[in-house]
Amino acid sequence: MTSKKAHALRIESEIDKNREEGNWKKVIELAEHLKVQYPSNECLANFLCGEGRLESFLEQTPPIDANIGKARNGLGETRRYLLLAANEKDKQALVVLDAHLLLGKVHYAMGMYEEALNHYQQAELHTLTEKHLPCRSLRIIAESYAIKEKERLFTLDTEKHLSSRRLRIIAESYAIKGLCLERLPPNSKSKYKIAEWHEQIIKCYEIAGDLTLVYLQEQDKLAMQHQNGTSTINSNNTGTYSSQSSYCTTKHIGPILETALQKAPILYVQTGNIQAAINRYREILSAVESTATQSFRLTLTRQLAEMLVRGICGADYKAPEAPSETAESPWKPKRYLGPNMFVPRNEYEETILLLLISEAMAVRDAVLSQSPEFKEARIHAFENATAVYDLLTVIVMRWSQVDLLYESFERAMKFSHEEAHVWTQCALCLISMGRYMHAYRVLKMVSKLSPQKVMPCLLAARLCYEQLNMIKEGIEWSQKALQRETANSQGMQSRCHLYIGIGHSILSANTIVKLDKTYHTKTALECFQKAQQCDPNDHLAEYYLAHEYAINRQINDAMIHVKIALNLRAEHIPSLHLLILLLSAHKQYSEALHLINSVLEEYPDNLNFLYVKAHLELRSIGGEQALFTIRHMLMLWKNLYEDQTNINCNEQHSEKRSETRSVFQLYASEMSDKDSSSLHAQSLAASRVEQALSEVASSLSSFTPKPGPQRAWLLQLQVWLLLTEVYLVLDQPNGAVLSLQEATNIFPLSHHIMYTRGLLHEYKLEYMEAKQCYQNAVSINPSHIKSLQHLGLIYHYLGSQRLAEKTLRDAAKIDPNSHQTWYNLGKVLESLGEVEAASDCMATALEVETTNPILPILSIPVTFE
Repeated sequence: MTSKKAHALRIESEIDKNREEGNWKKVIELAEHLKVQYPSNECLANFLCGEGRLESFLEQTPPIDANIGKARNGLGETRRYLLLAANEKDKQALVVLDAHLLLGKVHYAMGMYEEALNHYQQAELHTLTEKHLPCRSLRIIAESYAIKEKERLFTLDTEKHLSSRRLRIIAESYAIKGLCLERLPPNSKSKYKIAEWHEQIIKCYEIAGDLTLVYLQEQDKLAMQHQNGTSTINSNNTGTYSSQSSYCTTKHIGPILETALQKAPILYVQTGNIQAAINRYREILSAVESTATQSFRLTLTRQLAEMLVRGICGADYKAPEAPSETAESPWKPKRYLGPNMFVPRNEYEETILLLLISEAMAVRDAVLSQSPEFKEARIHAFENATAVYDLLTVIVMRWSQVDLLYESFERAMKFSHEEAHVWTQCALCLISMGRYMHAYRVLKMVSKLSPQKVMPCLLAARLCYEQLNMIKEGIEWSQKALQRETANSQGMQSRCHLYIGIGHSILSANTIVKLDKTYHTKTALECFQKAQQCDPNDHLAEYYLAHEYAINRQINDAMIHVKIALNLRAEHIPSLHLLILLLSAHKQYSEALHLINSVLEEYPDNLNFLYVKAHLELRSIGGEQALFTIRHMLMLWKNLYEDQTNINCNEQHSEKRSETRSVFQLYASEMSDKDSSSLHAQSLAASRVEQALSEVASSLSSFTPKPGPQRAWLLQLQVWLLLTEVYLVLDQPNGAVLSLQEATNIFPLSHHIMYTRGLLHEYKLEYMEAKQCYQNAVSINPSHIKSLQHLGLIYHYLGSQRLAEKTLRDAAKIDPNSHQTWYNLGKVLESLGEVEAASDCMATALEVETTNPILPILSIPVTFE
């Protein structure tokens, strides 16, 4: 008798072990053996046969709509076994309960949702109390409580802990109950009934989700005990586990339980309860992580981040509560606790924290192998990672945290082999950081990875024009973009022609060879006209036509096109800037001032327009009014930049945004000179020379660069230099000396400062000192027109007429449209007795001056927007 009982216990132990491991073929064999050897356990054997066949079938054929037909054909015998077990009400209450729960699962797989709910009603699923439930039972309850409504208490007639298998059965039951309720909406259209129906479904999913997490945590706990050699575990069902039993964790939680975890927050969103959805996401994510949910948590963290970004703003945000150590319900998963846990205080902290966690998990799950057998897994992991990186880019760039974003992209590059999207994002990130050459190399790779796309070529061209002074390469990229557009239209033909035209326009401005200048000017105009024809509604094409006409002193044509550009886009800052300069070229200073005041009402922080306004006031009203404007510029600089210059921060992080982007398009070199555009080769070379001189000076003396973004300091430098010139016009040399000293403290080796110091010496009739200053300025930047003009004049005053003539002719080659150059050259030639040549120069000066704007047209920064 004792031997027979021991044999029965061994069989039950084997059955429990194989159920936990999901070895259903073995479970069926043992159940058949149990039925033959022990007829009194026929009810249990029928249940096990039905369970084994059901789980084996669903492993191969997941319970989805497409498989309903297969389930109805393949689960007939399974249903019969479970019905036999469920009808033995007088024998084993727990077996009957589980049989009804699994019958609910069978009918759900077969698409018979009302029958499934009926079995959960018979099992009284809604009456189960929150007592300690071992693993497998938790799963069945969760997959069923995703299927019913009320909430009474029912104490299971057993003092033993439920087994791991029963934990899963119960978890699945709750989940399936919710799924069935979703398929069977109430007949009544009453809002109350519909709200109650939604509430029942959500409650089922929440219970199922919690039980699923408990089940998975128990699975990990059992696996850890097995690994540590302590796997003697008391069974909560009828058998016990031996210490020799091998344990295998469930790697996949299955579609039913996965749905249960995701559904509750989604339904909250659908019913408009965003805060409840956020709270549910937080509850799931704060649960102690288990092996099976590692990849799943990536989806949840990203979804919560998206919800915080799209659904919550400002005062609506409620920070998560700090975790408490109060005793939780046994149906609730264990949560992370500890004294040093970080709890976000606002939506920004929580969003970035979630995305950084998502990114860490995406990197962890990335598939590095390029073998064909891993292709599907690699694509899936990459798509998950890309979704995180795209959202991270949108969020992080709001606060200009470019360095943080670049660190993420550096990690992403390890598993983004030949993935153009991530490479493009990385290139844009590098551009934002100011690492232009690195970005250029990345864009070259993007162009290879996307041989038909136009955009990478245009981005590379813009980088060449705007930052790298690689104008010819920029034109080549633009032409390559046009070839791709011609072969495969992407709606970018107008932009391709425009970019080619911009390159030729820059080359025209840089060259002093007349034939080359004529060629590039003609080509630029043709390209701009083609761009305008391809897209008549493109304001940029009209703007650049006006810009090119203005450079060539065709003021009337320029006026026509700039007005068209403004009709197409009234708030286009460069077009407004150009119109003001064109009005000044027509000597309509009052109209220009009126326009600039109107613009400043819309864009009060725009230092470009304030700079032009000061020059207009100096010319048409007087120096006192110009002084007032300059003081306002200094106050504006203080408001915009002072906080940033108090700390040593990255220049790209320093731009305080105002209502207009143009404040941050200000060029660092002198805004009243031809070399003002940073795109000119001579200006770029000059800035590099100045940088080299500064490095040498800082190593040899006590001079150190100002802290913070250098762009901000260079802007202040320009304001001080303008103030110096205004003081000289007002015959206030003491004020000029003080202003110049302020500028010198910022950047003592700038050629602009040397030029302005030369003006001060020239004002004091100290010609030798002035000559030295102008020579120093020209040594750094040989194309600095004003330095050449004044140097030629100083040579004239000192009696070196031929040297003066040579200097001024060099200036005329660089900029033949400067009336001051021709006037000074006329004076020199007159002193040499070359009266006819002097007369021609004076006549040219008069002719050029009639179309001369208050500031050079090239002082407008090149724009691509």
